[in-house]
Amino acid sequence: LVEVYATVTDERGRYLDNLRANAFEILDEGSAQSIKAFEPSSAGLSCALLLDTTGSMQAALPALKNAALRLLAELREEDAVSVYSFSDVTLERQSFTKNKRAAKRAVLPAYPHGRTALYDAVAEVAYAIAGRSGKKVIVVFTDGDDNQSSVTAEHAIRRARLAGVPVYTIAQGAALNHPGLLKQLESISTTTGGLAFSIREPRQIEGVFQKVAGDLKHGYLLAYQPPEGKPGEYRKIEVRLKSTKHHRVRAREGYYQ
Repeated sequence: LVEVYATVTDERGRYLDNLRANAFEILDEGSAQSIKAFEPSSAGLSCALLLDTTGSMQAALPALKNAALRLLAELREEDAVSVYSFSDVTLERQSFTKNKRAAKRAVLPAYPHGRTALYDAVAEVAYAIAGRSGKKVIVVFTDGDDNQSSVTAEHAIRRARLAGVPVYTIAQGAALNHPGLLKQLESISTTTGGLAFSIREPRQIEGVFQKVAGDLKHGYLLAYQPPEGKPGEYRKIEVRLKSTKHHRVRAREGYYQ
């Protein structure tokens, strides 16, 4: 099945909860598909938190830790979370757990060191989370351009698309001086159904994480059997509501066969 995570808002940006499967329509390359599985916004999710702990994070890391702790506190009892950090390598600090205290303990010891292997980290975490069932999401924070990865930005974007997981990207500090990086982060988020944020000061981190936490509580999961196609072919998806033109549905833009 192709899994599609969708968030629905009205014309004022307010979330629409309690929708049922028959409220949605999925188009695969323009052809309507039958929804085979559905999870409402109230269902639990798996959230992978990927935090930049490179040497340039010396000033921003305390604010990032505080924001991450607040995000974990906002997750529901039924939500599972894993914690990763990245510099030269990607480190899994806490595997998926519903124990939020354990997740918080994993965030606190992080210290700044090393260079930035961002694309390696995105590709690795996308691969790790893809096998989990139900709703899932990745939240990535970085403050600098990639200068260490063994994989390309294109590979990381493809891996995120293959996983079919919404990716929320948050760029801060020196990352804002690299238009190419910002474009790639936006591409990862837009094509997977997530959101991309840019902030200039560490004190803004918490506000962005609060927006992300709010978004995570209101997503739907829809799944359908894809039509036959060529292996490796990229197919476009459109998700919409049947009954209204005034609501916005944010979801992944496509998938690979």
